Amino acid sequence: MEIRQLIYFVETTQTLNFSEAAKKLCISQSTLSQQIKQLELELEEELFFRTSHEVTLTEAGLELLPFARQIVSDINNCQQRFLDLKKIATGCLNIGVTYSFGQILIETICNFTNRYPGIKLNIHYKTMSELTEMLCRRELDFFLAFRSAECNKEIEHQILFNNKLSVIMRSGHPLAQKKTLSFSDIEPYNFVMPSKGLQARNTFYEIFKHEDRCLKVAIEINEVNMLLKLLENSNYLSILSEATILNCTGLTAVKINSPLTEMQGCVHYLKNDYHKHSAVEFIKMLHESKAVHKYLYMR
Repeated sequence: MEIRQLIYFVETTQTLNFSEAAKKLCISQSTLSQQIKQLELELEEELFFRTSHEVTLTEAGLELLPFARQIVSDINNCQQRFLDLKKIATGCLNIGVTYSFGQILIETICNFTNRYPGIKLNIHYKTMSELTEMLCRRELDFFLAFRSAECNKEIEHQILFNNKLSVIMRSGHPLAQKKTLSFSDIEPYNFVMPSKGLQARNTFYEIFKHEDRCLKVAIEINEVNMLLKLLENSNYLSILSEATILNCTGLTAVKINSPLTEMQGCVHYLKNDYHKHSAVEFIKMLHESKAVHKYLYMR
């Protein structure tokens, strides 16, 4: 039993006229009759009762018809679904994000959902290690994070922009006018820091791992918006990427006096894996966004 035979059968039941059905199917009447005959031979039942005056469905034809209609409907729906996927008109996109990328992502999310309203976006804020595990389990299509020194052979990365780890503070802070800051400059102050295990904190401690001193961490938090609000309303300092405070007018980023503060914002995805049309388009729009272009050539 072939799909095309069922399609021919269903079309013929609409008109009960082989000549008209053949015209609608854009095939010859002999081809249609041959395919229906082959279907009847396989089922070992006649589906149509033919006379010189009319064509009617047999008992077997009436029995087959609802199943054939459902199959043809499912095929049409499947074909349309795949056309919609190619046109990015339907589907679901699972995106992972580390906390530093929240502000950068907003512009692209808005533009993407306006252009492709049929795509559902599932966005997961997690740590780098958690996102890596989710990607390897194929729970994510890709994730956005700074490039890690640790190498995972299953994952490739595509660089979006260059950035620097910086000391973040309110714009009126006593240190806000400085061009760069050393460990000695920031040591006297209290800090509100990302929780242990988050990228910015790991990178900072990697830079100053040979220092005998440590920061005065008054607050640890894994929610970036609350962290930024605390900085805006206090003299606390924090260590974050410059990209974290994109569009935050009340905050200032001052570079750390070290050549090791360079960070690369990347899209991470599985090697040699299938990429959804929607994922490719989202990443393209992210590359073209104003937020990414602001940091693309930063030194």
